[in-house]
Amino acid sequence: MSFQWLKRYMPRGIYARAALILLLPVIVVQLVVSVVFVQRHFEEVTQQMSVAAAREVRLVLMRLDMAQTRDEIAEVTRDIVAPLAITVTPLPDTALGERNTRAWYDFSGIVITDRLQRAVEEIAVVDLSDDRRVRLIARTALGPVELSFDRRRVSAAAPHQLFVNMIFFSVLVTAVAFVYMRNQLRPIKRLANAAEAFGRGRVMPYVPAGSTEVRAAGTAFVDMRNRIERQIETRTLMLSGVSHDLRTPLTRMRLALSMLDDDERAPLEQDVEDMQRMIDAFLSFAKGDGEAEPELTDPVALARSIVDDAQRAGQPVTLTEVEGEGQVRLRPLAMRRALDNLVSNAVRYGARAEVSVRLTEKSLRFRVEDEGPGIPEEQRADAQRPFTRLDRARNQDKGSGVGLGLAIATDIARAHGGTLRLGQSPKLGGLRADIVIAR
Repeated sequence: MSFQWLKRYMPRGIYARAALILLLPVIVVQLVVSVVFVQRHFEEVTQQMSVAAAREVRLVLMRLDMAQTRDEIAEVTRDIVAPLAITVTPLPDTALGERNTRAWYDFSGIVITDRLQRAVEEIAVVDLSDDRRVRLIARTALGPVELSFDRRRVSAAAPHQLFVNMIFFSVLVTAVAFVYMRNQLRPIKRLANAAEAFGRGRVMPYVPAGSTEVRAAGTAFVDMRNRIERQIETRTLMLSGVSHDLRTPLTRMRLALSMLDDDERAPLEQDVEDMQRMIDAFLSFAKGDGEAEPELTDPVALARSIVDDAQRAGQPVTLTEVEGEGQVRLRPLAMRRALDNLVSNAVRYGARAEVSVRLTEKSLRFRVEDEGPGIPEEQRADAQRPFTRLDRARNQDKGSGVGLGLAIATDIARAHGGTLRLGQSPKLGGLRADIVIAR
């Protein structure tokens, strides 16, 4: 039997799920105890007490048969009603027109009325409107007679006390348990916040705390974060060092090429420029998303400035669609680097590029589309890996590269807690690159 449909109704947060785990058993126990209590107390105990009271009422009615007139009722029943604590009062004939009454919350009154009328056929009306007294109207040979006695004779006193105590102590125990539960879940929440911040490129101070298991997970996270930071630092130093060391021989090569004839110098200078672009790509990849903290940024203004810079450089880039307005926490320099790479790739492999921005309450999307050959669906994941060059997918006669443009954009998108999605542009027919960031 599958219970997958229950997942739609389950809470998402750990606090809500823990509260559900805590409260569900308490509620189930209360329901079971309530059902058993109602069955045992309200029904069985009330039935026994009602039967005993019915016997006493029948005994009083039997004594009433000895009276010849209504005036003799008090005299005949004096010696029996005193020990039984039952009051007997003659009533007019119109009293038989009354109906059984009880309070809406008096569930035991249903059992009392049923048992008394079934045990004593002479009882015509059972009035339980008064919580302290039971009022019966019985038919006799001398006319209607009222019999009244204490309500505690047919039902237990204050039967709601069990429910009150059960609810009170359940709430008390639940509140105490919730306090302890919150203290146990707080370290998990702190660990989740630290992991989320690190995934967005920020380092949040975190000290492992809590239970043994949570402390172990926190320690493992800190060790993992330190290893990743060391790897990023090593990668940055290595690429920066290699790129820096290559600049010196390139400078000497430029000086040497400047002494050659124009016909011989042009192709060699093109090779040097290609090597320079590769070094710049290495440096951009080594920088990653940078160390700057996120700040409130207008994404529309950022995209418009990138398009303006591209147009001033003579590139066929246009800002076609803008939806929404507001500010989002971004690293503007890193995001500019990612969008510049996407625009440069689009212009290199397509005749023109279009940029659009969509800002909603839940997400931010930058989109860059081109008219180029695009990337096959099965190769889009590989295209986002560093140093991957898809020769068949992208025409390299229009430019050279080292396969870091999409990798840099992917890293920057991930550092912002987002993702880079590649697809086919339905509008231009080429590649569609979306940077989607959750708000």
